[in-house]
Amino acid sequence: MKILYGIQGTGNGHISRSRMMARRLGERRDVEVTYLFSGRPKAEYFDMEIFGDFLCRRGLTFHVDKGQLQYFQTLRHNSLLTFLKEVRTLNLSPYDLVITDFEPVTAWAARFSGKPVLGLGHQYAFAYDIPREGENLVSRLLMRNFAPARRAIGLHWDSFGGPILPPIVDPELTKLAASLDHDERKIIVYLPFENQSDVTELLRKLPDFQFYQYSSGLTDGRQDNVHLRKACHGGFMRDLCSSRAVICNAGFELVSEALQLGLQILVKPLHGQPEQLSNAAALTHLDLGTRVNSLNREFIADWLDELPATDRNATSTSYPDVAAALVDWIADGQNDNPATLVERLWLQCRQSEYSEAMTPQFAK
Repeated sequence: MKILYGIQGTGNGHISRSRMMARRLGERRDVEVTYLFSGRPKAEYFDMEIFGDFLCRRGLTFHVDKGQLQYFQTLRHNSLLTFLKEVRTLNLSPYDLVITDFEPVTAWAARFSGKPVLGLGHQYAFAYDIPREGENLVSRLLMRNFAPARRAIGLHWDSFGGPILPPIVDPELTKLAASLDHDERKIIVYLPFENQSDVTELLRKLPDFQFYQYSSGLTDGRQDNVHLRKACHGGFMRDLCSSRAVICNAGFELVSEALQLGLQILVKPLHGQPEQLSNAAALTHLDLGTRVNSLNREFIADWLDELPATDRNATSTSYPDVAAALVDWIADGQNDNPATLVERLWLQCRQSEYSEAMTPQFAK
């Protein structure tokens, strides 16, 4: 089977879970995969060896300034004509299947050509009854049509009674964490859509903790108790696995990794971004983390002071190897009802409330 796998590259969350999918796909002798990324220039991707000689397109992206989605700037920075040309000129004839992780060029090219396409990612969970916040007609149309797929599988932190899978998280993270020394004062900070200088200054006012601030725009260095780190996959994962807590925007993948590791989580969703606002609502609804709507020093200081003693075994979620199960299902022709896959994987999660949330409609 030959697969074209499209991945939205605006942020690192799509790439992070796709690394796990690429690892499991690479273990199959009967599958050949070409990866296509869009959303940023090719030179801005890092640690991409697992994806081989990947393709890159401009695609469509979002413009964010100081932690808020800018709709006008988003429209101004995207070229519909360029996008349509990329869609029309993408040759899908060598492929048996297109997979899209909310990547629009591959999704629309497959729709126009009639090629089978599978949507796989967190955004496809929004087709079901999940916690929502900040939605309007424009955002609903955008979520439905940005990267359409006739067959899609969503990912979330709960099934919410629907055909939604657990997150795709590397199960080896817990082994890595067990091999590292942990620092109770170490806090990971990943707020890539905020002004990084403002973030650094805020963290310096909280001297009782050691913050590891990651962003693509930073260079490695240190300012008092703030360790500045340029975004990189390996270093970030080691720091994450040896930390006590995470402060981040309300993206999906990093929060999922933190849940797998049993870390305390504080999210600051992007203003005007319904997906992140809905993620924050879901996180608090499930009592899995804390939310703050602005980077308020007093609130963050109180949250840090009230962090419970670390007990990773008690607080970790222990997700199964969703990527392996999905790859087997895809390579075997996607013939089994996805509801069977949904039920099996949620039952493998250690926290029983997830399986109890399943409705009979999807637990058969």
